[in-house]
Order: sequence, then structure tokens, then C-alpha cells
Amino acid sequence: MALTPDAQLELLFDPALIPESVKATVPDDLHIRPLASTDLNRSQFDVLAALTQSPKPTPEAYKSHFELLRTINASTTSLGLPPTYLTLVILSKSDDKIVATGSVVMERKFIRGLSLVGHIEDISVDKAVQGKRLGIRVVTALTEISEGLGAYKTILDCSEDNSPFYVKCGYKLKGLEMSKYKETAPIATPNL
Repeated sequence: MALTPDAQLELLFDPALIPESVKATVPDDLHIRPLASTDLNRSQFDVLAALTQSPKPTPEAYKSHFELLRTINASTTSLGLPPTYLTLVILSKSDDKIVATGSVVMERKFIRGLSLVGHIEDISVDKAVQGKRLGIRVVTALTEISEGLGAYKTILDCSEDNSPFYVKCGYKLKGLEMSKYKETAPIATPNL
């Protein structure tokens, strides 16, 4: 199946937010765009499984979750504010399958004059195409989107093993991450 044009998709955010400078670095056989409402069928969860446990939700649960994020984005942009949830994907043009993905969540702060902070999350590249700099392109795109929306900083958490990758993307070690997981934390969210 050939690549579905962006104009035929319901996208999570305006594709114009993806910098042209990043689009120009994506190889000709690939395409970068916002997450679409139909990406459950494009191997999104197979790619996420390279990162962590990523059970595939039902189509109904996926669509509902997508619509929630899209509605939140529409609410904030209708107020003249940046969208909150920005997940992008890189797809193979030959088969319309996702090969890389990542997100930036825009947090609205009370500090620094009611500023924004971008939180990069869930960077994942299909194991079959790792080593082709797609992860760097995803992180670069998300960072530039975050900065373009006015974030005073963009941050992320990663394992020590992955820190050299993020240094290549321009990130620096600042402090450390603290986590507290619920002892009986579910692998999936309710209604999946």
C-alpha cells in the first residue's frame, strides 16, 4: 500500500509545525508527519514495542484516546495557545508503515512568567531501520517544534545507555530522574 497523503488523514496537530529544515533531512523514501487517527493500522505499536511494553489497544480505544488528545489540542489552539500533545511519525512511503515515532508534551508552567516546557517522550525506531539517524531526526523535529512554540527548555528522561544518543542530539545531563512506580501498576490503561 502506497503512502496515504496527509490531506486524507485526521492529524493530531498542524503539520506546518514540523520545521521544513527537518523535513528536508528525511530520506526520499520516507515521510514525516503528525500522528493520524488511523495509525494503529500502520504498525505504531510494533515500533513502540522496541522501546517498552506497548500492548496494542482496540481500535475503539485507540480512536477515543486520539480524539481526546486532538480535542485538547483544539481547545488550546482555539485560545491562541500552542497545542499540548504533539506526536509525530516517520513512515515508509512504499508500504505506509511507521518506522519511527516520538512525542513532545508542552507543559504550561507558573514559573518563569507562565512559560512552557517541552517534555520529549517515547522516542522509538523500528529495529529494522535503526542506525539510519531516524531517531536523531525525530528528536530534532520535536525539539524544534518545542522551541518554535515558545518553550524555554525542552527536557527528556533516558537510561544511561541511551544518554550518548541524546548528547548527539544536543542535550546535556542535568540532575537525575526520580521515579516511583505504583507496585501494582497495570501494563495497560483501562478500556484498552
